[in-house]
Amino acid sequence: MLRKVRKFTRSHKSQKVEWVNAPDIKKRVAVLVKKLNENHLDISRLFFFRSHYTNTRAIARIWAFPRIWQLALKQKPAYSIEIISERFDHLSDSEKDKVLIHELAHIPQNFSGSLVPHIRHGKRKFSDKVKRMILKSNLA
Repeated sequence: MLRKVRKFTRSHKSQKVEWVNAPDIKKRVAVLVKKLNENHLDISRLFFFRSHYTNTRAIARIWAFPRIWQLALKQKPAYSIEIISERFDHLSDSEKDKVLIHELAHIPQNFSGSLVPHIRHGKRKFSDKVKRMILKSNLA
């Protein structure tokens, strides 16, 4: 549903992946979180990066901060959302929002630092959760 696969080849295969802070994405997500009324999402513990020269089919990825690292570093749970610039930036605004909602759907209700997997069945099916969130945001 969210993935429109486009062929992407690196023009410079020796290029290293670059990550840069993405404050524009943080602002966009803050608006989405407010619109979705998802109170469990702590925007101050969400971090956003735009990557360049990434060799992946993904449009965006979410990275967790697992419990073991939280304990080791004495930090609260947090998540980083990586936007793959070559695949994300050309999308329409509504498609960008759908991708961001998809990534936010991976964050569990308890904001524990773990991730909700794609493979869920029954009432708690991941794809249904994403669809509900998209409808709630009036993007459908």
